[in-house]
Amino acid sequence: MSGFPKLVPAFTAHVTVDTPTPAGALSRGGALIHVVIQPEVSTIRSEPGYPIQLDAVFVHGSDFIRTDADGCHVRLDVASLARDKASGAFVGFKYTGIVGMTGANGKVLRGDPDAKTSEFGEAFASVSFESGSAELAALQDKVFVSSGRFILEEGKPVVVEYKISEVVG
Repeated sequence: MSGFPKLVPAFTAHVTVDTPTPAGALSRGGALIHVVIQPEVSTIRSEPGYPIQLDAVFVHGSDFIRTDADGCHVRLDVASLARDKASGAFVGFKYTGIVGMTGANGKVLRGDPDAKTSEFGEAFASVSFESGSAELAALQDKVFVSSGRFILEEGKPVVVEYKISEVVG
């Protein structure tokens, strides 16, 4: 299928999040929710064989979730900062996305008592990176997409796992 882009596996991110905090109603309906990303335990790592090597831990981050008025989807707006373990370089990690609320991901986000680890396929995002590091600067010139899921373990905070791929021709 000529002309369609292909995906190259690039990174896996494990984002540990605090309990969501309601931040108010939206003028178009729905609600605004704020989620803080836990630093030092959240990570992003290159997939084996990906040419840009990154093994980073988050130092800061937050997520604003906007619920649609009909409750069927939420919109993600995330801005975070990570530090590469090898070089010490900082990397801005941002994404916007959409999560379906009618399946397992919705149960997690609503805090339903029967919520459990979800599968990939209900949460997608467009990802961008920014870095002043020469080794990581090439990330800024690429397009990335991700698929996400929630990992729930008894007695532990929620982890959002993202499989991030580079879009290529």
